Amino acid sequence: MIISTDIDKIKRFCLGESDKEEERYVWSLFSEKEEDDEFKQYIHKEFEKYFDTHTDENYHLSFMIDHIHNIINQKKQHQKKEPFVKKVYQWYSVAAAILLVPMIIAGIFWQNNISKTVGSKEFVTNEIVAPFGARVNFSLPDGTKGCLNSGSSLKYKIPFCKNRKVSVEGEASFDVAHDSKHPFELSAGVSIIKVLGTKFNIHAYQEEHSVEVVLEEGKVNFSVYGLSKNVVMKPNDRLFYIDGVIYINQVNAAKYMAWSEGKLIFQGDPMKEVARRISRWYNVEVVLMDKLLESYRIRGTFQDDPLKEVLTVLTMTSPIRYKIIEGKTLEDGTHQKQKILLYKN
Repeated sequence: MIISTDIDKIKRFCLGESDKEEERYVWSLFSEKEEDDEFKQYIHKEFEKYFDTHTDENYHLSFMIDHIHNIINQKKQHQKKEPFVKKVYQWYSVAAAILLVPMIIAGIFWQNNISKTVGSKEFVTNEIVAPFGARVNFSLPDGTKGCLNSGSSLKYKIPFCKNRKVSVEGEASFDVAHDSKHPFELSAGVSIIKVLGTKFNIHAYQEEHSVEVVLEEGKVNFSVYGLSKNVVMKPNDRLFYIDGVIYINQVNAAKYMAWSEGKLIFQGDPMKEVARRISRWYNVEVVLMDKLLESYRIRGTFQDDPLKEVLTVLTMTSPIRYKIIEGKTLEDGTHQKQKILLYKN
């Protein structure tokens, strides 16, 4: 069933009137309702209605369809389709209209981000978004590959290969294609990362007011706007920046990259960090109900395990018990996440 508040949110989003929280809600809505026939029919009708009254935008639509076809064909020729690409291909086969709106809403080829007419020499901004509770693999035009974690986004401009600049909000892993003539530059908040070809992970959620970079291969040059200090990272360096201060220590980089393979790894991590990572991984709110829990350290490896299995293992290996409060839709139409309350046993 489509509720009126969801329709209102979608319309505000399409008009560019949504705040950040509402934008993420709309992205999640399309992710959750991809098998909902009633929702598809509604979007299909709205899609046709929109282009009946905006015939001048069919040119941009054709450009997007061609671009999607190119991506799908490249994937089919060179490797097995990744889950996200396979899902997109199946949707496209059913109905282009139903496919394109979710993709636009998800930010991959969002119409409002086109700065100039397609076909000119001006830049076009693309955005890739991972809805809450999901991970999205991506490939950039220069051959760089990576993965976006739950609630994260990546922006870049086309043409890209000679201007390899991206911006990230959230968490992302990168396997950067080597190009000595055109350095790869990533910005996250006030920080700048420059590389030639390397593998690294960045964690930079805006609400956490910090940046974490873990390097697996190659070299990374880390700098901050307004600070004269540049830091050159080596493999297995973990750099943490907060409140104008840069900290570096040696870690097992594979642990910090494992999330992109569906693995959730804890190696003596404090319970506060475990709660934060579980919250993002499963799109829930984990609350420590006892201050003493913060001193606990957790070890364990999980690979795409259901939330209840993870919680059960925690109770078996630590003096912890939990209570689940199911999520619900509030009177104002907003959705309250499922809560996990953790207690000292």
